[in-house]
Amino acid sequence: MGSCCSCYKNPSISHNNGGVNGEGNAAANGGDDTSILPIAENEREAVTALLGYLEDKDNLDFYSGGPLKALTTLVYSDNLNLQRSAALAFAEITEKYVRQVSREVLEPILILLQSDDSQIQVAACAALGNLAVNNENKLLIVEMGGLEPLITQMLGDNVEVQCNAVGCITNLATRDDNKYKIATSGALVPLTQLAKSKHIRVQRNATGALLNMTHSEENRKELVNAGAVPVLVSLLSSTDPDVQYYCTTALSNIAVDESNRTKLSQTEPRLVSKLVSLMDSPSSRVKCQATLALRNLASDTSYQLEIVRAGGLPHLVKLIKSDSIPLLLASVACIRNISIHPLNEGLIVDAGFLKPLVKLLDYKDSEEIQCHAVSTLRNLAASSEKNRKEFFESGAIEKCKELAVNSPISVQSEISACFAILALADVSKLDLLNADILDALIPMTLSSNQEVSGNSAAALANLCSRINNYQKIIQAWNEPNEGIRGFLIRFLQSDYATFEHIALWTILQLLESHNVKILELIKQDDELIAGVEKMSAFTSNKLKKSGFDVNGNETTRTRNDNNDNTVNGTSQNTSEDDMDNTRTSESGEDASLELYNITQQILEFLH
Repeated sequence: MGSCCSCYKNPSISHNNGGVNGEGNAAANGGDDTSILPIAENEREAVTALLGYLEDKDNLDFYSGGPLKALTTLVYSDNLNLQRSAALAFAEITEKYVRQVSREVLEPILILLQSDDSQIQVAACAALGNLAVNNENKLLIVEMGGLEPLITQMLGDNVEVQCNAVGCITNLATRDDNKYKIATSGALVPLTQLAKSKHIRVQRNATGALLNMTHSEENRKELVNAGAVPVLVSLLSSTDPDVQYYCTTALSNIAVDESNRTKLSQTEPRLVSKLVSLMDSPSSRVKCQATLALRNLASDTSYQLEIVRAGGLPHLVKLIKSDSIPLLLASVACIRNISIHPLNEGLIVDAGFLKPLVKLLDYKDSEEIQCHAVSTLRNLAASSEKNRKEFFESGAIEKCKELAVNSPISVQSEISACFAILALADVSKLDLLNADILDALIPMTLSSNQEVSGNSAAALANLCSRINNYQKIIQAWNEPNEGIRGFLIRFLQSDYATFEHIALWTILQLLESHNVKILELIKQDDELIAGVEKMSAFTSNKLKKSGFDVNGNETTRTRNDNNDNTVNGTSQNTSEDDMDNTRTSESGEDASLELYNITQQILEFLH
């Protein structure tokens, strides 16, 4: 949130019985002796000079020289009318001319801010808020102790003063250097109280200030401790779109932290239903922020289910068909997190998400939209036979094939993981092969990105296992891109245990197919056999050096060392954003032993 509204009237300054008054100010405190005190000669000269300066204000710098001196003289006067005139002049000038100023400019404004007069308070807060639009001024105002008098003014009962004081803090809070100082200054409690004000301008500024305090974990913690969350949640029902926007955005930021999500789930039972309702808001930015808030909440399992129970899917399926890029991104990110929960998969498919998700893959200018769309499709791909059938009918495979090697690495990574998940299911293998998925998988094994090449290789390996028709495998033996044979040789020579394991496991599955043509292709390939023999010798020597008795242990393993008959890729987990998917390798000895045993099983077939 940037600058906010202030609540003062532009002054009209003129002579008035020895003083300088704003409109309607003369009678405001008519009984106050300080407003009718005679003025000193230097003050009279300052008034005359100031009036002259104001007549030519567009050509003068009021932040230095004579104009600043005249204003400062009035500030330090004992005459209340002169102080009011100075405050009003500062307010008008700072509204029109915003730039970096010196301490000499801020000091008299901060003096005015400590006045007991409400007119001066209103104008001084407005002037300080205007100057707080400038980034350098924000820092200097806080350094000079501006927070304390602003907090004092917030605690008063004058609505105009509250409005401007909160607005100034809102502007100050847009600078990162100030956020923690504001959070620990005692400002959050009065800001939270003012967010409940019945005056909409105060409410807007207060909720905007609270939003500006949600951009770091430390400040979010202070905000939660100040009791801001229940107020923000209650204000989701506000009829004002600005207040709704500030509150949804603040809650979205608060929900980034796991501890806050836990607290929200325990204390705010109506939060999800309110956010779901706001996904139908006439305000596009409120709709977007409500969806983003739900996306962040859906990082947790309980919220993934609750959003669906609260009727979130019909709203989301509309939003992912939007023409607005921000709305598309928010909605596809939200459904991506919701799709992580297995109980939601069938409901998402039934709600009609598949085709819109496939369509989102055409957004080639938005890598993030494509990633979320593919990731969601991956989560839905193998959830049930019914969903699998609809997945294949949706055109997802064709579109993913099209993008496989012609998209950013992040998108390729999601696509390769999707293919790897699909290839795990025996019932999908022939469908994938008949869709010519090898035309995409084989080139992807050449990727310099290990996640892409590893997932693609894992998918390819699983497609070679337990199928009853090897025609597509045979056709792809030498092409494209040197075919399956080339992939096997490259991975055998990779010096990376995971890749070596995938290659050996694939060869073993092909041999165990007992397909005559497959057996012939492997047995006649001297380079491939040499690679297996080299791996056998290498792992044997490695085990011997570590003191492992190869001859005494090699027969203790059964032929099917991998009981599940599948190969895992480098990143097939469907949890959120795969943040915890780091490739874990076995200890050197265990990995070597497993590789050695697979080589022995292969060599038994070959000799």
